[in-house]
Amino acid sequence: MIGRLQQMRPSHHTFLAAALSLGSAALASHEQFLINTAAGEIGVRPLDVTTLNPSHAYSISSNNEQWRFDRCPYENATRNLIFDTVHSLLQHWPNTRYRNGHNIVPGVIPIGTLLYHGTNGSQTIPSEPEWAALDPEHSIFFARGNGSGWHLTLAATRPLKVLYFDGSSAAKLSEGTMDMQDIIVWGEPRPERFFDESDRIQGLCKWGKEFGIDGFVRMEMDFEVMLCDFTAGVEVVSFLHLPLPRDDRSFPPPASFDSKTWNRTFEVLHSGSWHNHYPGDSRIVLDLTGLISLYDTVLAPSLIPVRAGLERCDHRVLGISSDDISQVMRKLIEIISRPDPVGSGIDWKTLAHVIVDRYADRLELMQHLLNFSSSDSQELLHRAKLAQTQLRVMLTPYISHSTVVPSEVTSGVDASQWASPIFRLCATTHTSGMINRIPSMTSSERLLLTAVEDTTKEICRVTTRMWAGGVMSGLDTLFHVEHDGEHEVTRLMNDWRHEIQKLMSWLDWSVWIKCRPACGPEEMCYLPTWDGPLPTHSPPQNLPSVPKARYFADRVGPPPERQAFHATPEEDLKNPQPRCIRRLQPYDF
Repeated sequence: MIGRLQQMRPSHHTFLAAALSLGSAALASHEQFLINTAAGEIGVRPLDVTTLNPSHAYSISSNNEQWRFDRCPYENATRNLIFDTVHSLLQHWPNTRYRNGHNIVPGVIPIGTLLYHGTNGSQTIPSEPEWAALDPEHSIFFARGNGSGWHLTLAATRPLKVLYFDGSSAAKLSEGTMDMQDIIVWGEPRPERFFDESDRIQGLCKWGKEFGIDGFVRMEMDFEVMLCDFTAGVEVVSFLHLPLPRDDRSFPPPASFDSKTWNRTFEVLHSGSWHNHYPGDSRIVLDLTGLISLYDTVLAPSLIPVRAGLERCDHRVLGISSDDISQVMRKLIEIISRPDPVGSGIDWKTLAHVIVDRYADRLELMQHLLNFSSSDSQELLHRAKLAQTQLRVMLTPYISHSTVVPSEVTSGVDASQWASPIFRLCATTHTSGMINRIPSMTSSERLLLTAVEDTTKEICRVTTRMWAGGVMSGLDTLFHVEHDGEHEVTRLMNDWRHEIQKLMSWLDWSVWIKCRPACGPEEMCYLPTWDGPLPTHSPPQNLPSVPKARYFADRVGPPPERQAFHATPEEDLKNPQPRCIRRLQPYDF
């Protein structure tokens, strides 16, 4: 490494030396420093740390103080949330679970991508901004139909420049789903205008015209594009007059769920489910070098106290200061005005997926193994050894042949410090090779770097400490240590159960939210959406109105008065739980 440094230009030598001593995370997050790479210059200046998130920055050096097992994440840390939201971009399942988005990301819709628009009007191409679906099942839903409806199919003739708002950003709710869009349109979140969709699309397209933005990507029951011009960058593939059954969304409601209307409703939900998990809707190609996250505590420090003490489902952008809004808008305009591609070339999307792939099912298996109790000491010991083996499997790439286990068991916070080199290597393997790429990273990439670093660090801190505890208890076949008997194994299993639960709660990955048991071949695992129907096996006889109920929404305003079984109940909105629903009639929403 020293030889490589000597071969580099002085500016890079100075920068890398500083990075190695100060820690890549501190530099990358600019929570202690800001890096200015404009015009090829690299400058470092201190920030006022009183406004920053004191989350743990760390170094790839061998400083053991940075790798203590008792150093937990800061209570209001957000880098784990940045990691999870980035991994969840354009995935329907996690963005249904957490409706209030915190990210704006530039992207393109590639040449040849099909877009769809349904209408119950005439064969007329929209002359103003309108909505287009990415799946025809979604647009046909809006073709309505009382015997027929018009359906337009378009194809992109050039890359369409778009901005993506994550979360359920097309949900007609006042609780935060449209906060990010409101900042652009009205300069602040306007929850009372949640149904002003016509003004919203007009405002977004008017603002984006200066920057060549063709549309805005949002998520409803499926993904959609707020397309600003139906004659720019697209060509007509077909414009068909479709035979459609009578639309039963109007009052009175259908007599039973065995109607063609519910078939069309289900198929919208079904098409959205195609994009439930990674890679999500791959027809939108995002540029993560331009990611803007409102979980970035430097970009939006005013939201730190707003979020404090709240459950994640209650996080939103309302409460952001005017200064922070100005900073967000300056950064957004800078990003979408860039003439040429920038950045390090690192594939951040794939990196996040690699980490989730590597640990998600193994942590879930650990949780299953530890959810066990028995009065039989041998059964308990067998279970503990199975768990220990799984911990070693996760850490095998980082356990050196030269690892030395203390001959005497100690207690206290230093009991496992002999394993800190394993912890360190586990935590830094994915990112240590990126240190020489920091000068070419955008500020968004440096934020992504710290999100990956802190996420892997906490996974490795917990799993390495658990593994080391198992070694010292005599559970690992690779290291011979006499175990202390049944009491020690019982205590260890209880500790492990708590540690895994705490880690998985902190990571909060939506891949762990699933239908249990798995759905049958005629069923689909469904996570209730803001506009989904009430789960029930038959429509109620008496249909009282439901305060604050969420309804199937038209584009131009609220639909006629709806009844209870059309609405998604409040508890499913706040904390949606998966369930199996039928894919065939009769539907059992």
